[in-house]
Amino acid sequence: MIATILLCLPNAFKGTIYRVGKPPDLISERITSGIVSANRREISWGLPEKSQYNPPGKPWVEYRDARGRPLEAMAWCVEKQKSWTSEEPKTDARSVKLQVEGTMEDFHHMEPVLVRKADLRFDMYNGFEYPTNDQGVRIWQNTDYLVVAVIKIHFQPNTIRMGSHETVVIKRLSRSLGTELLSLQLREDSLKAMQKLAKDRLNACNILADSLRNAITKSGLIVSLMKHEIGYLRDQWEHLILEGRKEQNGKVKAVKELNLMAEAAESTGSFKHDLIEAHNRLLDLSFLPEKAENWINLQVETKWKNLFQEFPQTEERAGAIWQAIEKLKGFLYIGKDPETIRLYDKMPEELKKEWVDLIYRDSDRFDPVMLDSLIKLLANSAIAVPSREKSRKALIQLKALAENMSQLERNTNFLLRQVLNGSDKNTSRTDATCGSHSSSDA
Repeated sequence: MIATILLCLPNAFKGTIYRVGKPPDLISERITSGIVSANRREISWGLPEKSQYNPPGKPWVEYRDARGRPLEAMAWCVEKQKSWTSEEPKTDARSVKLQVEGTMEDFHHMEPVLVRKADLRFDMYNGFEYPTNDQGVRIWQNTDYLVVAVIKIHFQPNTIRMGSHETVVIKRLSRSLGTELLSLQLREDSLKAMQKLAKDRLNACNILADSLRNAITKSGLIVSLMKHEIGYLRDQWEHLILEGRKEQNGKVKAVKELNLMAEAAESTGSFKHDLIEAHNRLLDLSFLPEKAENWINLQVETKWKNLFQEFPQTEERAGAIWQAIEKLKGFLYIGKDPETIRLYDKMPEELKKEWVDLIYRDSDRFDPVMLDSLIKLLANSAIAVPSREKSRKALIQLKALAENMSQLERNTNFLLRQVLNGSDKNTSRTDATCGSHSSSDA
């Protein structure tokens, strides 16, 4: 605005803009001054002169009209929301320099920059505090505007008059500046709203993500419970097979044998304790045969190898130990051994085949089809495992719970996408609205 005035009005040589802060303090601060060069082609900017209005500015209580203090044109512009023209500095009643220093100020015009209260939603809160004058009377209470800045333009001597075309130009440009400042405020408000929306979206996503993590954790627990229940069915099935053949549990027998070998091995107590604990732990687990064999390789064989490395054993004793471990591995597959299954004659062949296939199927994920088949099979009384009905009910409940968790996970993922990206329908509507606004602005 100042550049426009200095380049268009040949009798103007300097312009200053003051920002007027928020009520009730109304701190007036000189932002910058521009001085046009002699050839009127360049403008120098800055605050080369000392002023009480230089940063951090001067509060309203220090420049408003008051007894015993020089009257200031700034106070007039802010309180009255009207311009002040110094067309005769010698008699200017609001020239601080003249009143304090006895020196004349430049011929100048000061114009307040006004913004409507309604545009800023200034009066929407009843608790707002208006500034007061020296007599305690509230200013601006009965006006439609706020003063947000003051423009001061300096002119060559005797070239400015109240109401002249120069003052009209400055007044019109100050209104334009008010509109620009309002637009800036609206853009900043819009940016803050967008940032808040983004932050709210992120917070919502974090909350939903926590729900999703909880759902996934619970889903993993449910699958573990299913696997444990099916493992329990495998244990009972293997017990039935051995009972039909009037045999002892070879796995238990092999573990006892290995425990005795660990006790007899030449080693420290810690090695023996770790080995016996690993042997016995195998009896508490309901692993599939293949996974149980891997567990033996990692937890049992490794510990025996460490013992042999620290405390070398006789070749005969080491061979017996490895033979006992291989025997233990062989007993892991008793429940799915074809010959052993064939000799068990208390179930039809097709039923045995389907039963063994289901309880020995390797699945680390929720498989509703497999689970439905197993639940259906457990309803058959020919399945003679003791916990048949109890296990069937448990698997029905776990399956329903797993399906609910899966649905929760899908819903959470959907909500995360909606919060982060919005629906396609909303996006289209937003694009259409933006296009409409652009046309209107153009």
